Amino acid sequence: MDVADIPGVPEWLPEHLQGDGIESLYPPQAEAVDAGVTQGENLVASVPTASGKTLVATLAMLASVERGGKALYIVPLRALASEKREEFEQFEQYGLEVGVSTGNYESEGGWLATKDIVVATSEKVDSLVRNDAPWLDELTCVVSDEVHLVDDPNRGPTLEVTLAKLRQLNPDLQTVALSATIGNAEALAEWLDAALVDSDWRPIELKKGVHYGQALHLEDGSQRELPVRNSEKPTAAIVRDTLEDEGSTLVFVNSRRNAEAAAGRLSSTVEPHLTPEERDQLSEVADEIRDVSDTDTSDDLADAVEGGAAFHHAGLSSGHRSLVEDAFRDRLIKVVSATPTLAAGVNTPSRRVVVRDWRRYDGTAGGMQPLSVLEVHQMMGRAGRPGRDPYGEALLLASSHDELDELFERYVWAEPEEIESKLAAEPALRTHILATVASGFANSREGLLEFLEQTLHASQNADRQQLERVMDDMIEYLEVNEFLEREDDGGLAATSLGHTVSRLYLDPMSAAEIIDGLRAWKRGDGRARADDGASGADRPAADGEEPPGFTTAGELADDADEEAAERPDPTAMGLYHLVARTPDMYELYLRSGDEEEYQMLAFEREAEFLGSMPSEFDPAFEDWLSALKTARLLEDWASEVDENEITDRYGVGPGDVRGKVETAQWLLGAAESLAGELGLGLAPAVREARVRAEHGVREELTELAGVRSVGRKRARRLYQAGIEDREDLREADKSVVLGALRGRERTAETVLENAGHRDPSMDGVDPDDSARPDDGGSGAGGGDGGTGTEPDDEEDQSSLGDF
Repeated sequence: MDVADIPGVPEWLPEHLQGDGIESLYPPQAEAVDAGVTQGENLVASVPTASGKTLVATLAMLASVERGGKALYIVPLRALASEKREEFEQFEQYGLEVGVSTGNYESEGGWLATKDIVVATSEKVDSLVRNDAPWLDELTCVVSDEVHLVDDPNRGPTLEVTLAKLRQLNPDLQTVALSATIGNAEALAEWLDAALVDSDWRPIELKKGVHYGQALHLEDGSQRELPVRNSEKPTAAIVRDTLEDEGSTLVFVNSRRNAEAAAGRLSSTVEPHLTPEERDQLSEVADEIRDVSDTDTSDDLADAVEGGAAFHHAGLSSGHRSLVEDAFRDRLIKVVSATPTLAAGVNTPSRRVVVRDWRRYDGTAGGMQPLSVLEVHQMMGRAGRPGRDPYGEALLLASSHDELDELFERYVWAEPEEIESKLAAEPALRTHILATVASGFANSREGLLEFLEQTLHASQNADRQQLERVMDDMIEYLEVNEFLEREDDGGLAATSLGHTVSRLYLDPMSAAEIIDGLRAWKRGDGRARADDGASGADRPAADGEEPPGFTTAGELADDADEEAAERPDPTAMGLYHLVARTPDMYELYLRSGDEEEYQMLAFEREAEFLGSMPSEFDPAFEDWLSALKTARLLEDWASEVDENEITDRYGVGPGDVRGKVETAQWLLGAAESLAGELGLGLAPAVREARVRAEHGVREELTELAGVRSVGRKRARRLYQAGIEDREDLREADKSVVLGALRGRERTAETVLENAGHRDPSMDGVDPDDSARPDDGGSGAGGGDGGTGTEPDDEEDQSSLGDF
């Protein structure tokens, strides 16, 4: 189909597409147009990666806006949201406005009301529905990218329920669902009452196969020599062979450690193939990577990039990932070893894809388990870039004849699994039942069942007994915890607390844990142990002392006095531990030897914890200690311990630290709201712990670090120079500021401007050497975490909240 023949789209679009070299539509795109995607019809497009799904969505959205409507594009990842926003911003030259929203779950996103196209994650859209964003009523088209993720046990129910709510809000809403090839696309189409485009067409050929011995064995039965030299690994041989054909390689492995190790090894394979110009450009990229974060991970990544290789996993910061993805798309980086996260949507095609590890550790199964066919096919779909590669080639690796046969049977010739709704599970229903009642989509048990009839689960399961049983259990749980209440007519209503929990986007179990902890602290519960670490009941009696368990009248009187006295505020550690043990925080796991260390810490600091500590013999104790390890990481960060020291101490990447801090900020913000609503008088203490986590500073720096462009390290330098808060900075002697910031004039001007200084210019100002920090670093954190001699740059000084 010629682009000039597409009905319903803006007049300028055909010429725009032609300007991008698109004269006609791919067959699946033309099929979608024929099915009415530009005329408001629902559509499910199940087509391979790189076969033009995004253009199908674009046509639907632009046609919808052309009819006077508003479009929403739902993505599974924040990184993908940024990528799509940049893609859609090209249409702003024609008067369209594009907005993206991925964070702040408490906002109704009023500023998005003026946008024609909004890009958001499914969790963000769910929160917008809960916060009753009025502009959602104006939606005329919703696109769900990677819709097969409704099969995901953790995130799938949110996408499923969100789509059902949007369709209930807007009965005429056009729904367009995009997916990789799946086994039962017709089930999705039936659920969404949509036409189905189910195609395996690709713009360039994808050859799948297995490397074994000295040859490639391809799915068409052909073989081709690909020798593995002496002491060479098969992956390195494939990368070398691809480089000799001027191609790039994407290698999927099963762990972060393997990704980093593989990149280090493969850089030695790539380096001899680099031109002098490429070495210079890669050196510049490596410098940018080192500037993102002052950690060993950052240095290891930069070292690999200088050799033309890189690794990519969820432990990297967004800055790291973005630099790697851009350089790989530009074919400057020749090989990337990645965990499967890179297969989920972000556009990084390459000539060859190697699925090196087809098993990964599964804690629920207690060992290594094979990847799903869908997941492996998603990885394989990254092979071949239209316009640059003559073909794509996706390979698994076999070490024996038996494994060669198994891999062909298991993956190369296999059809992807069918997707199934994961809604009928307790955690999912616990959250979504409360949100559904609180946001007015149902007000009775019968109403909830009627709403759930609109979900994929209902369309796939004729037997409702399991769903009803779990739903009834969850209604009871929500009533017991005072989030729902029964009305006189038997209906259901959210309590004020329930409304707050839903609006805060909390799992009700997280909210219950936080509320119980805050109330226990207020009552003085959970502090039964003595200061020496042993409980009164456990401690042996000394000579002349009453036996354990005996309470004297004097002690009773003391207890009464203590209860009457004002309770102290909880410590930051206590609050970090409280939020770390909620189901909304992904805890750090205990490594070998950790249990003893954290047991000692638990006993030493027991008085700080909100709520009681489980017995060492309680199965819940290990989880409690894992939460303690997570809380200690947060405490280290909020005590200005160097980021590199934190990543080493806890065996995590800089992206993990940022993820933990962002989650803690959100949960502490929710705890602050709950403490305020319950009138516990603890909100100020929670707020201080939250702000310290946000900026990564001790108490005395919270105000100073909050000035834009200051951050934790510069705040410490300024504080050491006698500048203690924003007011001091606004009135500061400019020579002192310049000295504290090590003579960097541009930085000093920016900081002063952001603080509101009446004359931030540094023209003619000499730095006060007495204000210059010792050893070129900040000395932040006293003895527990000086920040070293890191380069003074904008990114390095950023608080984690900037990411």
